[in-house]
Amino acid sequence: MAKLTAGIDLGGTKIQVVVLRARKVAGQARIPTPHSGVDDVATAMAETVRDALAEGGLAASDLAAVGVGSPGEIGQEKGTVARSPNVPGFEGADPVPLAGTLSRKLRRVPVKIDNDVRVGMLGEWKRGAARPYQDVIGVFVGTGVGGGLVLENRMRRGRGSAGEIGHTIVKEGGRTCSCGRPGHLESYAGRARIEAHARDLVNKGKKTDLFDIMAKRGRDRVTSGVIARAIDHGDKLTIKLIDEAVWALGIALSNAQNLLDVEAVLIGGGLGDRLGAPFVQRIADAMAPQLFAPDRAPAMLTTELGDLGGAVGAAVLAGG
Repeated sequence: MAKLTAGIDLGGTKIQVVVLRARKVAGQARIPTPHSGVDDVATAMAETVRDALAEGGLAASDLAAVGVGSPGEIGQEKGTVARSPNVPGFEGADPVPLAGTLSRKLRRVPVKIDNDVRVGMLGEWKRGAARPYQDVIGVFVGTGVGGGLVLENRMRRGRGSAGEIGHTIVKEGGRTCSCGRPGHLESYAGRARIEAHARDLVNKGKKTDLFDIMAKRGRDRVTSGVIARAIDHGDKLTIKLIDEAVWALGIALSNAQNLLDVEAVLIGGGLGDRLGAPFVQRIADAMAPQLFAPDRAPAMLTTELGDLGGAVGAAVLAGG
């Protein structure tokens, strides 16, 4: 019987787990991310692994390794996470030993950890839409905005923060990012910052159906689905906010393409996947006038693995 490998996609709103056997998804589970601190998050991750094993009728004793994709600054050797503003308990500069804590909760199964977006990029590169390419920029537009780089057929990790396109500047002195600095791409395209800006505008008297749609759908935050529904309803404020996200992504990605000259750009994440191919085409159109070599524009890709990409990539990280 082939050994099992679990992959965990840790996000600001959800914990998604898949279990792979012979490179195929054999079990999966998903729960909301607790907002009550590091130990509760680690406990929830371990419980979700057990739920995924149970969902697939799999034996916990066959679990050989676990991979984790987490937002923030990652210390791969020690398995730590720091400066992750969207995950409760991981916001500070002091590294949190997540890999060791999770391993203890899973009977000492080995745990590997890397940045969530790099892991999502790994999944799409090895098992998804980016398989044909050796040079790819991946941008994942979700709660925040992160990026992953494949250069010359290798994942580029740098010193731990390579690919953080969400924190490149698109407007000097612009909106405040989740990291506290102004004018970053994430300030305009990250779902959490879109919601925050929408609330500011409503407080200043602007009209929108966005929050009514949120309430009717039983949500406590503006999810990607809420944004998509508001666009479908023709909500002018939401449409303007997404127009600004497209503008910001066009600036950031044209600059990245002019620097790196990659073969393909992949757009994923909760918002990217929900808005899909038309959103990706709009980003391509925003990039085009700013490209140094428009005749060699990159292929623009949507994800193949969808919201399982991060978890699948985490399992690949662990050897699955």
